[in-house]
Amino acid sequence: MSTAMARVPDSLTGQIVTPGDRRYAQLRSTYTTSASPAAVLLPKTTAQVIDAIRYAREQRLPIAVRSGGHGFSGASSNNGGVVIDLSMLNRVQVLNERAGLVRVEAGARWANVAKALAPYGLVISSGDHGGVGVGGLATGGGIGWLVRAHGLTIDRVRAVEVVLADGTLVRADAEHEPELFWLVRGAGAGAGIVVAFEIEATEQRNVGVAQLVIEAHPDGQTVREWTSYLAQAPRELSAAAVVYAEGRSALMSITVVVAAESLRRARPAVEPLLAIGKVLEHRTDLLPYPTLVPTAHLHPNVGQQRGTTTNGLFTELGDAGARAVMRAVTGPGRAVIQLRSVGGAVNDVAPDATAYPHRHQNTLVIASVFPPQGGAALGAAWRAVGARADGAYVNFESRPDPAAFARIYPGETGIRVRRLWKRYDPDGVFRPALLTGQPNRSGQSVRSGQPARSGQSARSGQSARSGQSARSGQSHRRRR
Repeated sequence: MSTAMARVPDSLTGQIVTPGDRRYAQLRSTYTTSASPAAVLLPKTTAQVIDAIRYAREQRLPIAVRSGGHGFSGASSNNGGVVIDLSMLNRVQVLNERAGLVRVEAGARWANVAKALAPYGLVISSGDHGGVGVGGLATGGGIGWLVRAHGLTIDRVRAVEVVLADGTLVRADAEHEPELFWLVRGAGAGAGIVVAFEIEATEQRNVGVAQLVIEAHPDGQTVREWTSYLAQAPRELSAAAVVYAEGRSALMSITVVVAAESLRRARPAVEPLLAIGKVLEHRTDLLPYPTLVPTAHLHPNVGQQRGTTTNGLFTELGDAGARAVMRAVTGPGRAVIQLRSVGGAVNDVAPDATAYPHRHQNTLVIASVFPPQGGAALGAAWRAVGARADGAYVNFESRPDPAAFARIYPGETGIRVRRLWKRYDPDGVFRPALLTGQPNRSGQSVRSGQPARSGQSARSGQSARSGQSARSGQSHRRRR
């Protein structure tokens, strides 16, 4: 252990992992990015998080914060810096069963949350992959399997506990520290370390789940009909689709989730999607909610999902937008496109109520390319689609920079986010690359991401929040 690392406080003895430690290989990287930090700290309590921040700042090293490590940007690790890994801060506690109020620590993963809440008949709409960490997703947005029925994850957050860059612990809710409470619901990456959330869960035990594979017409008709139906479908229905090339044609792999306790109620909501194209596979089941975010997703993150991802939000995709999506999929870049439903309950919330201002759009379109394709291929594939976008989501952007900031936090929202990031973190300890467009002080770009089974993934590095990516079209993709 280096001399600098030897000054670790007594409270963290045994909870620092350096390159000579056998645990280092499992903790050094993120889901999307291989990294080589000087040390990983594993606090178990809020007090230890405070000690970890102070220790890392004393070393004058870059700081990355990790809740689950699934972020597309790779910002939950770094090269040569300190990673504050919250994975041992993972408790889930039902505070008030009747009101559905749950306290969830930031290092928990959504598979564990779903499992812990199942005996109470409660769910939190929380992305689409069980391995995603709570902290990253619940500070960026949270576009999950029940998003149209219950809104974004941040829309159900009722209070947060935040450790600021100076080591101060603050509880924020609608009445206490309301500015901080506004900020962490959508732009938490630059505020501090959120160590716990109080979230209002919803009563739900089972959900209708339909899996479909449909031929996607090259002129965009199938994509257009998918988006048109989702914009006006019953809000109990949420869906995600992956569009990918298959030989000379393209397919849509669709997962539909209906917040219904019986197949009798779920099937009629799914039926219109059977008419949007030639159906190659279809089944509908009634399943316990935890099967959507299973504990089988709880894998270590060792840089295994390399790729480059961007996204845009759309009120209407339209004919031209749908054609652009199909050209992105079948053109030279061979992007994998994910379509995720928003709207419904998401749009019940006022645009200025949280730092997530996008409250009129109906569809999130996510584009990913995988090695050997890189940023240039993604740029070419995405250009015509992105030109029609009306906003973007922080958790599906793997190349954050000021241009991405302007799409994610437009207008007055962006002005307020910048001002509050400066207020709560005046020294820029947690400053995201969205502000600077520069790598952090370790030389690694701040990013965000993750993959999805047929739609999204939540981010899971706290500094970069909830994203996802899909592999080239197999039906095993993941989400957040």
